[in-house]
Amino acid sequence: MKKEITRRDFLNGARVAIGATLLSPWITSCGVKDPYSFGLEKGYYPPAKTGLRGSHDGSWEIMHARILGGEWNTNTIDDEYDLVIVGGGISGLSSAYFYHKKNPRAKILILDNHDDFGGHAKRNEFKHGDDVRVTYGGTEAIDTPSSYAAEALDLLKDIGIDLEKFYDAFQQDLYSSRGMGVSIVFDAENFGETKHVTGYGKKSWEEFAEEAPLTEQARADFIRVQTAQVDYMEGTTVEEKFKVLSKTGYSSFLRDYVKVDEQVIKIYQNWGMSFWGVDMEEVPTTSVQYYDGGIPGVDYTLPLRSGRGDDPYIFHFPDGNASIARLLVRKMIPEAISGTTMEDVVTARTDYSKIDRKSQNINIRLNSTVVHVTNTEDGANVDVTYVRGDKTHKVRSKKCIMACYNSAIPYLCPEMPAIQKEGLAFNVKVPLVYTKVLINNWKAFDELKTSFVYFTGGFYKQAELAYPVSLGDYKCAQTPDEPMVVHMCHVPLFTDITGPEQWRAGREQILTTTFEVYESHVREQLTQALGSAGFDADRDIEAITVNRWPHGYAYSNGLTWGEHFAEEDKPWVIGRQPFGNIHIANSDSDASSTTKAAIMQAHRAVSEITD
Repeated sequence: MKKEITRRDFLNGARVAIGATLLSPWITSCGVKDPYSFGLEKGYYPPAKTGLRGSHDGSWEIMHARILGGEWNTNTIDDEYDLVIVGGGISGLSSAYFYHKKNPRAKILILDNHDDFGGHAKRNEFKHGDDVRVTYGGTEAIDTPSSYAAEALDLLKDIGIDLEKFYDAFQQDLYSSRGMGVSIVFDAENFGETKHVTGYGKKSWEEFAEEAPLTEQARADFIRVQTAQVDYMEGTTVEEKFKVLSKTGYSSFLRDYVKVDEQVIKIYQNWGMSFWGVDMEEVPTTSVQYYDGGIPGVDYTLPLRSGRGDDPYIFHFPDGNASIARLLVRKMIPEAISGTTMEDVVTARTDYSKIDRKSQNINIRLNSTVVHVTNTEDGANVDVTYVRGDKTHKVRSKKCIMACYNSAIPYLCPEMPAIQKEGLAFNVKVPLVYTKVLINNWKAFDELKTSFVYFTGGFYKQAELAYPVSLGDYKCAQTPDEPMVVHMCHVPLFTDITGPEQWRAGREQILTTTFEVYESHVREQLTQALGSAGFDADRDIEAITVNRWPHGYAYSNGLTWGEHFAEEDKPWVIGRQPFGNIHIANSDSDASSTTKAAIMQAHRAVSEITD
């Protein structure tokens, strides 16, 4: 495992707009009283912001400048703590929760570079008249809770989440009861014309194929791959099949084993982009049975192994896992978020002026980018230096948990041994963009009988109606004349580079793409899909929020890495080892992008400290 840690791991060599936004005006625009005060003023409320969000301007420039060699120093210790946590996402908040549970009187500080807590579990709000629509700007669901360990389930229960309530809250048949399903917009480059074909999976495969702009050979192969009950590796043992197909991309499986026309492969080439962050050339065939009800051509070759994918995909707050973050904050700082239940947290408004006050033992300090974390010379403490506005601060703590991106830690803790920094730098995160579009009605979707539009080409991979979740006073849209949030996902895709190199390039791309470009693609693709049913982008689009995540998914695909590791040799396991009084907790340290991993890695890190 040899890897040179270079600046391009963050920047791909690009000096991206670092400069003016390092100055104090950006922090003032976020609602801070003055750049030398930690308090946030009454009315500060980032969830309601639209435009470029996620890794918003002001949240990433200082860290990127640090990668380029920037230094911020101060000899003044502002305050002392029992625990400082770097990163206020699910893992950072869970770390604070677990530590506070064991040490109720402990003094804890959470530092985060963003203007909101939650990390990727971001809340977006839209106003439509007197109505407020909420949605997820990142982490969307409690995926497969039956796989959660007891410690994670206990956390969910302790902060007020009753998983059984989602069976009533998530109206699973809202769209299907109206005859709505999946549709595909075929692109002209690969299929000769741009055409929206509805009824995927509802019409007979023969009827759908007849309407699709396919060649005769592709049409026949499409029907065959959907209907044929064929073992394409007949005579091969099950174990050998799994061994071979775990290293065979799904597109290659279709091409080399099923032997379909290239147009059929083009239909599915980007099918799982929003889930895996890569095209289907890089997704192992062994993985596709568990995605979105399964992808065709595999079931009669590979037996479906039990124990995976058994839970319905319904464990979803209206704002995704932002409500988990909010419930964690409420648990630790009750005055900041009113209410007592999982229902009322959805409509509760966070009072950000109360998340960072001298009078309380647990504080969340936003707009604060950590630039150096070091063990003190006597080995008794950790000094944490951070930048807020145009002022450098330093705090001292008995222990520190790094709950930020793994790839940032080698730059923040340069004294770490080389092998540990190599392990932390190994997993390059997949960039992605979640764009949320408030439309004043969804009549065009209803008329075309589609709730999920898949684009074979185009900037965005999908246009999907919001999950139909009603909790407490929050009610999802029931009729097509009500406002609706549409989810659209973009993942940078390059045909000439793969794996980590494409993710580095993608990071630069999404940070340098303007809001106007994101918006233009929204308008173009929604018009392509819905224009025939009367959709008018000028009239029907009310607001757009673009959630950029240049460091998105922690990837765990052995096909892309080209190797599998024994547990003790996993780079992320080597990377997450304690370094003096510095411990590591984030989903990256499990090579995973799940909330389950974020919580369990927080539990592990706190256990290292307290046990």
